[in-house]
Amino acid sequence: MIVITTPTGSIGHQVLAHVLDGVAGVAGGGEQVRVIVRDPSRLPGDVRERVDVVQGSMTDMGTVGKALDGAGSVFWVVPPNPRAASIAGHTLDFVRPLVEAVAGQGVERVVGVSSLGRGRARDAGQISAIFALDDLVESTGVHYRSLCMPGFMDNMLWQAQPIRHHGTFFATLPGDFATPTCATRDIAAVAAGLLLDGSWTGQESVPVLGPEDLSPNDQARIISEVLGRPVRYQQVPAEAYRADMVRHGMTDAWARGLVGMSAAVERGAYAGELNAPRDNAPTTFRQWCEEVLKPAVLAA
Repeated sequence: MIVITTPTGSIGHQVLAHVLDGVAGVAGGGEQVRVIVRDPSRLPGDVRERVDVVQGSMTDMGTVGKALDGAGSVFWVVPPNPRAASIAGHTLDFVRPLVEAVAGQGVERVVGVSSLGRGRARDAGQISAIFALDDLVESTGVHYRSLCMPGFMDNMLWQAQPIRHHGTFFATLPGDFATPTCATRDIAAVAAGLLLDGSWTGQESVPVLGPEDLSPNDQARIISEVLGRPVRYQQVPAEAYRADMVRHGMTDAWARGLVGMSAAVERGAYAGELNAPRDNAPTTFRQWCEEVLKPAVLAA
């Protein structure tokens, strides 16, 4: 039994598609697939017919215990909540039921979504909270693979409207500061491969780096070329960026966390892992812009 969380989320729905493809050709039906979802109606009809659905919240002990009953492998990702009053509290709410179920129900393997910078990032907002999740899961002794990513290319989708209407996107990093980014499609493919592989053991981090390091100015150039019109990057002071996010409905805690995460990256949180192999995340930023960002901008 493979259990997948956030099956309607940006990563989870892609993991689910890969796993269902992977088990489809196995004689006798292969592994069973189960999902935890608040609203099953959000699952496509053909997917609902192929999975065991446990309706409820990942923060509920009873729901998670039911979902992990008989599970061999679990994909666990903490969904973001920009309205959370506490980043640490939000993350802990999602890890407690997992740790309880893993310890009590004999789950063999867990694949989690984490970040680059473990052991180096300090005061890094959401990154620091997810590292605490890694520690708690590992404390159970379960076989664990922590997928360690930089920023997601897909986060640029939140700026589709300013890109279309103003030819600008915004962040707090200096325009010439280059970092890796990866596409969620590649994260999902790596996660699904681990879930379908019953041979690995132990606890390890798995860097999932995109194929190139790009600065915001580099990204602006590529977006301009893909869209066929000028797009520029504008650096925003951290405090102004935080205040703007709060004005748009984000809690102050969540906004401060995002600013802290960006500051940690600028201080070199990713530096120790930039030489890791990059063959597991092949999608280039240009390819992603052509296939994902451009249609989103045109529809914004």
